[in-house]
Amino acid sequence: MTTISTHVLDTALGAPARGVRVTLTRRSLDGVDTPIGGGETDADGRVRDLLEPGVTLAAGMHRLRFDVDDYFALTQRVAFYPFVEITFVIGADAHYHVPLLLAPFGYSTYRGS
Repeated sequence: MTTISTHVLDTALGAPARGVRVTLTRRSLDGVDTPIGGGETDADGRVRDLLEPGVTLAAGMHRLRFDVDDYFALTQRVAFYPFVEITFVIGADAHYHVPLLLAPFGYSTYRGS
């Protein structure tokens, strides 16, 4: 079974980013993105149930969108990016962990475990 998880760490504060809205979409062969899950990061910076109930993660192209503008507004900081989108390809049956390391003027990501 293929599974997915994500979390957001605020590298400028050295802490998890709470309250970031995350949306997971799947791209069809004709280029249409369909929402298949999402949520809001908790106090640990994680979305515990990323997929909608009954939805399976199929092979193909997917995107995580992190709406970070409200998060930075809540922490009273000006930021350059209002959202971050990470597009990736699901292949083999495995666990995919896609974290976001976030700061007001930059971000990075990687495939975790």
